[in-house]
Amino acid sequence: METEYGILHRGIESNPIAASSMLINAYVQHLEAEAEAEKVDWDFEDESPGNDARGFAREGAMPPEIETHLVNTVLTNGARFYVDHAHPELSTPECRDALELVRWDRAGEEILIQSMIAAKSMLPPGQEILVHKNNSDGKGNSYGCHENYLMDRAVPFGRIVSRIMPHFVTRQIYTGAGKVGAETSTGDKKVDFQLTQRADFFEEEVGLETTLKRPIVNTRDEPHGDAQKYRRLHVIVGDANLSEISNFLKIGVTSVVLAMIEDDWWGPNDLTIAAPVGALRHISYDISLKETVEMADGRRMTALEIQWELLDLARKYAEDRGLESVVESVGAEVLRRWEAVLGALETDPGSLSKQLDWVAKHRLIDGYRERHGLEWDDTKLDALDLQYHDLRPERSLFAKVGMERLVDPDDVSRAVHDAPTTTRAWFRGECLKRWSSSITAANWDSIVFDLGSESLKRVGMMEPLKGTEAGLKALMDQCETPAELLEKLGT
Repeated sequence: METEYGILHRGIESNPIAASSMLINAYVQHLEAEAEAEKVDWDFEDESPGNDARGFAREGAMPPEIETHLVNTVLTNGARFYVDHAHPELSTPECRDALELVRWDRAGEEILIQSMIAAKSMLPPGQEILVHKNNSDGKGNSYGCHENYLMDRAVPFGRIVSRIMPHFVTRQIYTGAGKVGAETSTGDKKVDFQLTQRADFFEEEVGLETTLKRPIVNTRDEPHGDAQKYRRLHVIVGDANLSEISNFLKIGVTSVVLAMIEDDWWGPNDLTIAAPVGALRHISYDISLKETVEMADGRRMTALEIQWELLDLARKYAEDRGLESVVESVGAEVLRRWEAVLGALETDPGSLSKQLDWVAKHRLIDGYRERHGLEWDDTKLDALDLQYHDLRPERSLFAKVGMERLVDPDDVSRAVHDAPTTTRAWFRGECLKRWSSSITAANWDSIVFDLGSESLKRVGMMEPLKGTEAGLKALMDQCETPAELLEKLGT
């Protein structure tokens, strides 16, 4: 999960790039002072954001630039913390299942909170760097929360596009973070509140861009692994969720749907939406969840009906194939919560005010509006919208709601410093803990060691499910130095 955070340097004229750099550097200096690890830079050797899964790029396409000159570091929990397009961005380590990813995404929030505290201690009185986990500045600018799923390279990309599209368009009924108003032309429709912060900013069905002409299905083909075996589905159409339930469903349900697509387990079901971009906005603007969108075969269906159809397919898939590919126990919990949430959305959406972001936010803001006799276009409501996403615990409206939690706070605290044990992130994080002074750079699929010889030593990690604690801890415990480790690895 890659999350770009909103940022403001309060007390001076704010420069978001400078503020983001200061924020990250303050955290890195805090870690160094605690003797946790020395700063290790990101290795850009394998970055290729311009590769298109279709084998071509539309004329004039603008893939994101690689900003090698900005702050970019690797953390002991396997995450990447960096400045990207004038935002602080944190990419979680690779995780094995949806519940793990919720835990390390929450750890990312804690890292940002600690970064704010570290930065404040270095700033003059009256200055402070504020961070929000949201997707829009309210001035027409959007920043992303991107999911990444490892998939089988053999699956035709066209099949992925056609079958994931209905899910991406409709999942916002439980993944949306909620938003006051709209930031695009809505014609004659008055939009007081909508489900998602991102729908206003999507213009294409399929494409390579991430900041302009955003597509519902992104075609970036950069697997960060063995490209002969894997593709990475880079998903840009989701909101940044504070709710652990919304986050769990966003990741878990999408994982199950992708497993069905990989196995070509679909049957004759056709859930193709006639105009996905228009439907994305239409659904976001309908908090009653009653309005329909036109399907390619002429039917009209609500977002809820499409999600029920997907759930029915997923149940049959689980019975027929099992859910080993998405971790059996977690997959079963995904199906259980998916059904429970759809049922509640159908009968009483308000009952989910402790589970889903958009429901919680709407209840807070609408209650305030009614108590004070305000119209929906009152700027006080915009301020409340923003405050929901404030990561400062004492200021966050989300923190005051008492939302249901899925992960133990102690586990989150450990995840701030420790990597998942079930993926190659464990090896990356463990190397940084033990030998950061001998590492010049790292990225998702390699670590570069400087052992004092004439040449640097690169250790490849092309298999995301190798380099786990179970596979390497015993070997690493035999090594006092990185030179011993590389010798045992045969590098």
